[in-house]
Amino acid sequence: MSFIEVSADCDFPIQNLPYGVFSTKDNPQHRIGVAIGDKILDLSVIKHLFNGPVLNGSQEVFNKPVLNDFMALGYPAWKEARARLQELIGVNCDELKGNAELISRAFVPMVSATMHVPAKIGDYSDFYACIYHATNSGLMFRGKADPLPPNWKHLPAAHHARTSSIIVSGTPLRRPLGQIKPDLKKPPVLGPCTLLDIELEMAFFTGPRSKFGQPIPADKAHEYIFGMVIMNDWTARDIYGWERDPFGAFLGKSFATTISPWVVTMEALKPFTVPNMEQEPKPLPYLKHDDDYNFDIKLEVKLKADELDRPHTICRTNYKYVYWTAKQQLAHHTINGCNINPGDIISSGSISGPEEGSFGTMLELNWKGTKNIDLANGVTRKYVKDGDEIIITAHCQGQGFRVGFGDCSSKVLPAIQM
Repeated sequence: MSFIEVSADCDFPIQNLPYGVFSTKDNPQHRIGVAIGDKILDLSVIKHLFNGPVLNGSQEVFNKPVLNDFMALGYPAWKEARARLQELIGVNCDELKGNAELISRAFVPMVSATMHVPAKIGDYSDFYACIYHATNSGLMFRGKADPLPPNWKHLPAAHHARTSSIIVSGTPLRRPLGQIKPDLKKPPVLGPCTLLDIELEMAFFTGPRSKFGQPIPADKAHEYIFGMVIMNDWTARDIYGWERDPFGAFLGKSFATTISPWVVTMEALKPFTVPNMEQEPKPLPYLKHDDDYNFDIKLEVKLKADELDRPHTICRTNYKYVYWTAKQQLAHHTINGCNINPGDIISSGSISGPEEGSFGTMLELNWKGTKNIDLANGVTRKYVKDGDEIIITAHCQGQGFRVGFGDCSSKVLPAIQM
């Protein structure tokens, strides 16, 4: 139990303690904080209390404006920091609870904080790891006889993506401009995207720097995975559809990617481990790990629009439908010697479940434009309109508590006029 009051439906109990970067009006400096209840614990204020054998001498990592240096310390430091935080916030420890002056400086109300992207992100790789999403995409574009690409069950497919346009939840985005081809018999035109889609994803941040040329074995990959965020990997379907041959995604994907501000550690997710999806054929040995590294994370997408009284749920699904685990993604990513750095982000790709209401993209929900997505009061959508806001939430349900990620939300503004 924490001495900070936390309601049963709050995302941030003592069992969670996710990391984020925040600032306040009276102190615009970006600081590292931990969420507990409706408060943020400013780690720059209490850094001297991290005096365990691993972190002692490294407390300055909590005085940085991003999480990269802390991520770089590795799994033993992360584990020690979490244990110390749970001790400090616990009801039986007086180091914080018994120090009113320190409490007044260390805790900040969430409502008075502005959240920021939690790390300096050097690289971003986007996987295609969910079998239901891949199958649906194949059914729509490849036909029923052979919906999955021939390599899909042999390797975790991915593409490299853009980091400069990764934005934190609450940041609006402009409808992108690009070349589109609304009439297949006529030349392309420059215009605003007309098929703006969401992609419901989860992503993980990497920790210690790996050695250039040295693969990370799948059974050691957890030592390099710091924690997870929600991701909305926005996609301009019409721009992407025209540009994708021969090189794939470019302007159709690079304009915006929204992430939730709180990084939930893998230690916090451990109690919610579920069996990995059955893989057939069995993957090559470098992708093998014996432990379960899949998680029961409940995901929900809501669409908020001017025509609606309240946000309307368009998708409920679960992270457990990811076929290729995060460990396998990282092992495959590095098998060729590609090195990773602290603060790199690696995403799952769109997460869909087996039923229609669990599809993680509007492309699947409208089945390639052949049906409407019904909202409340007769309002429908096929894709996201200007003024719409997409709100994604994720949480694991425990006994009397929940481990959540907060919101991953962005509102769509009209395209810039050319």
